[in-house]
Amino acid sequence: MSSVPSPIAPGVRHAFGWSIALAVAMTLAGVIAILVPIVSGVAVTLIVGWFFTMAGLLHFLFAWKLHTTRGVFWELLLGFLYLFSGLYLIVHPLAGLMSLTLFLAAYFLFKGVVQIVHFFQMQPRHGSWWLLFDGIISLVLAVMIWRSWPVSSVWVVGTLVGISLLFTGFSRLMLTLTARRVLAA
Repeated sequence: MSSVPSPIAPGVRHAFGWSIALAVAMTLAGVIAILVPIVSGVAVTLIVGWFFTMAGLLHFLFAWKLHTTRGVFWELLLGFLYLFSGLYLIVHPLAGLMSLTLFLAAYFLFKGVVQIVHFFQMQPRHGSWWLLFDGIISLVLAVMIWRSWPVSSVWVVGTLVGISLLFTGFSRLMLTLTARRVLAA
C-alpha cells in the first residue's frame, strides 16, 4: 500500500497549521474580550502602561550610552515622557481608558486604510477580498469609537478590541483556508 504524496510541501503545511491556530486563538480572544469588556479594557490599558514604562527605561539606558549633551537631553526627555505616561496608565487604568479610546480610534482608522490598500495590491489573488472585509470592519470600528467617546470609554476599548480580534481571526482563517485550497488544486 503506497501513500500518495501531498501536493503541499510539509513546511508549507506546517505554516498553514500555525496560521490556522493563530486565527482560532485570535477569534477566541475576541469572544472573551467581548464577553468581559471592562476586564479586557483594563488589561489593554495595563499592557500599554507597562510597554510605555519599559520604553521609558530603555530611553534612559540609551541616554547613558550617548556622548552628546543634546542627544542625552532628548533621550532623557523622552524617557521621562514614556515613564510618566506608563506609570500613570498602570496606577490609573480607568482614567487611562479614556485616552486610550482616542488612540484606539486612530489605530483602527490606520489599520483599516492599510488593509484596504493591501486589498488593492493583492486584488487578482484568490481570497484577497477578506482583506477588504477586515479593512471595512476596522474603519467602522474607528467611527464607532469616535462617536461614543468619552461616555462609553470604560466598555468600548474591550468590546471593540474584541470585535477587531474576532474579525481579524476569522479573516485570517478564511484567507489561510483559501490559500491552502488554491495550493492543493
